[in-house]
This record gives sequence, C-alpha cells and structure tokens, in this order.
Amino acid sequence: MLRTNQDKLVVMSVVGEISSPQMHFPYKITTKGEAVILPGTGGVTYNLRIGDLAVGLKADHVEPAVSSKNKDKDGQDDANRAYNLLSSIGNEATVLSGEAKGSKGVVVGKHGGIEHVLIDFPFEVLQNLVPGDKILIKAFGMGLELLDFPLVKVFSLDPGILSKIGLEGGDNGNLKIGVTHIVPAELMGSGLGSYQVQSGDYDIQLFDDESVKKYGLGNLRFGDIIAITDADHSYGRIFYKGSVSVGIIAHSNCVYAGHGPGVTTILTSKQGIIEPYINPRANLAFLLGLRDSI
Repeated sequence: MLRTNQDKLVVMSVVGEISSPQMHFPYKITTKGEAVILPGTGGVTYNLRIGDLAVGLKADHVEPAVSSKNKDKDGQDDANRAYNLLSSIGNEATVLSGEAKGSKGVVVGKHGGIEHVLIDFPFEVLQNLVPGDKILIKAFGMGLELLDFPLVKVFSLDPGILSKIGLEGGDNGNLKIGVTHIVPAELMGSGLGSYQVQSGDYDIQLFDDESVKKYGLGNLRFGDIIAITDADHSYGRIFYKGSVSVGIIAHSNCVYAGHGPGVTTILTSKQGIIEPYINPRANLAFLLGLRDSI
C-alpha cells in the first residue's frame, strides 16, 4: 500500500452543468491545407465513452461522454476555474437535474482552452442527458502526496483510485505504473509552456506517420494512461531530459497544427523516478470497472 496524506485532504462540492457544443468558425484548416467542418468540443457525446478509440474519428477535439463547466459568471470565471482545479480524476459525479437525476458518473479528464471537466456515464444514462443538466462533483484530491515518493508530484487524482491504477514501489526505489504507450516529449504540442497542470491538458501530435507507427499511437483510446519522457510538469509543462510525466487521454485527435489527443496530467517527476511499463489494459475503462469490454 502506498502511504499518502489522504487524511489531510478536503472533500468539497463543486457544481457544473453539461455544456453545449461550440463552433467558433465553420471551417477548420488541416495541416494539409484542407478546409473541413467537424464536430468538436462540448455536449453529450452519446456514442463515445472512456475506452473508445480517440483517433481515426471524423471529429476534432471531441470529448467522450459528458462535457461540463460551471457557467456562474462572476466577471473572472473564478467559479469555473475552481470547478476545473478542484475536480480530480476518479471523483464521483451525481446528476442533479433532468431525466437522469440521481445517476452516478466518474470524472475522467480535463480539457484546457475550453476549460471543461469530462465525466463518464454508462451508455443508458447518456441517452437521458442533455446540455444544461446540473452535475455535482465531490472534489477530492487536491494536495495529494505520496509520502514515500517525495520526488513525485501528484495532480488531479482521487486518492481512492491510486491502488486501482496500478501504482507500486519498485525494487530500485522508483514508482512503477502500467501505461498503454510511452511518448517522447518531441511529439508533444499544444499545452507546452502552461504555468500549471492542475487543470487543462497537453496534446500529442500525430502528424508524422513514422512516429505514429514507431510508438503505436494509432490505437490511443479515451482513458488510456500514458507516459511522456523528458517532460517535466512540476510547475507547468517543459522539456527536461530525464524527467517523466504520466497522464490520461482526455479528448480526441485533431486536425489543427500542434494539436492531437489531449493528456490530463496526473503524475510527474523531474528526477525521473517514475518507471512506466507497458500494460495494454492500462485504461480507466478497465481499471475503474467502468466497462466490461471495449
């Protein structure tokens, strides 16, 4: 068992609502100079959940299951900022209004720019959800520390799922975790340079076919736990040799330059003591028991 400071953490209510899809401009310009119109962020995505493929879709930045935000305008968007910062992957979400009132879901990611918190629900629940439905999240996880691994920083992670995602101490003093893919920092794009990683995400660029094949990125799925080498997320996102960061695939592939499947950060070590190993089933759908098969 990993020792943590879980007993020192605060559980707090945050409330959002299902957001509507947004399209600022009809056309998106691809890296090949093509103009395309595609579905993107927001709404209820009725046929995509955690565990489904995040690549090869006729979509751009599409988010699985439910996209949510707090729309309480206070002049500074502080309420939605708190909704994003305080929510953690693995937190319980409860529908407060509408046809699916009382249904339970799980926070599975965050998407920067649009500032959404992403929540997974069973398919039968999704059919009864609509934009505007209110959702309560029991926010728990901010400030989480691994007491035996002070050189590892933790972000946006509910303490209750630490054992489920396969974290364990290695014989060499490293922290081991199973991942579906190991991605070099040279492929990372949008999100680089952010000053904090408690919210938002970091995109994997898939525009170089040789690299996609080399690192097996053509089968990325929503909810995959992946490692990024030479990427330090301690205080923002930077390239730093020897460091390792770990995150979860939150949104789909993209056509815009510099963008791609988004990664919500959960762990980082500037000293590189995180030791990822390949586990094809390192996906939240399996690890949290959200789906029987995909």
